[in-house]
Parts: sequence; C-alpha cells; structure tokens
Amino acid sequence: MSQFFTILDQQVSVGDTVRVHEEITEGAKKRIQIFEGIIIASKNRDSGKSFVVRKIADGIGVEKIFPVNVPAIKKIEVKSKGNVRRSKLYYLRARIGKAASRIKEKKFFNKAA
Repeated sequence: MSQFFTILDQQVSVGDTVRVHEEITEGAKKRIQIFEGIIIASKNRDSGKSFVVRKIADGIGVEKIFPVNVPAIKKIEVKSKGNVRRSKLYYLRARIGKAASRIKEKKFFNKAA
C-alpha cells in the first residue's frame, strides 16, 4: 500500500483534490479533458503504478483509474492537500452528497526564523 507517489516531478498523495489534464484523441482531433476529484487510492508497483480519482457528477459517483506512466497525462494540478490517515479511502464510496467529498485540509506551518 502506498500513500503518496511522484508524477511529472510532483508529489501527490491519497486524499488530495486534483485536476488531471488528459489528452483525448478522437479520430484526427486531439483535445485536453480535465477530470477533477479526490485521489482515493494508489498502487505503487514498479511500472504498473496507477491512481484512482473519484468525483461526484450529477449525484452519481464516478471513478477513473489513471496509469502514472502514460503520455496522455499532460498535467496534474493539486487544488488542496488532504489530511488523511489511510492509504485507501474506499469508505467515501458509501457517503452521499457533500460528505462524499469532505476531507480535512492539511495545514502547513512555516516556522519564522
């Protein structure tokens, strides 16, 4: 079980709210599609690394599995860092409404020198 991983020289962990920019090819056209949600799980095995992002769309939970080593992922934006104690957040699947996306935000303390 892994709680964080590195993708595109950026450290991302379970519980973070992210925006994944993925390149979609439809025939000869290419476009960037954004999938925004919470990372609920990650697998950190050798070349088979992947992570699962979950979002709520029109009251229905949607999950998408993204392989880490795929060239279709162009950018990942971390909107907020989540403060979680588990490496798999599968319990969010049973939650409904705002409770399904409510995770405490990690607080950063900068010590003044």
